[in-house]
Amino acid sequence: MKGKVLSINISKAKGTPKTYVNPGKMIKDFGFEGDAHAGKWHRQVSLLAQESIERAKGMRTDGLCYGAFAENITTQGITLHTLPVGTRLKVGECVIEISQIGKECHEGCAVSKLVGQCIMPKEGVFAMVIEGGLVYEGDEISVI
Repeated sequence: MKGKVLSINISKAKGTPKTYVNPGKMIKDFGFEGDAHAGKWHRQVSLLAQESIERAKGMRTDGLCYGAFAENITTQGITLHTLPVGTRLKVGECVIEISQIGKECHEGCAVSKLVGQCIMPKEGVFAMVIEGGLVYEGDEISVI
């Protein structure tokens, strides 16, 4: 199963929209350099498939840029949320390991206020950085 990186996104503070960067620098055991959600925990990097965004019928997603769902990496061509926890992915020159699928949305979620509801609780994927490096828009994503 292969896919590609459509966008890399980071935010300086939690609860704020993520902004596009290219490249993004992943740091081993930490996450993306400059991202408020990075740290020594199991949700260092978040991923969301463009296909999941497109399936979110009835949501106000038209015209939203990548990162609107607070994902660090927007992907295409790989069904992320069906991969089991523990799956390792090669993303550009980095290796990440899926640590969680979905999440509990918190009260007052900025994403749900913007688009009506959030799809991260069901189809968002979280990972830990096993091998750091640079990730570029267009990089291949493969299951290893």
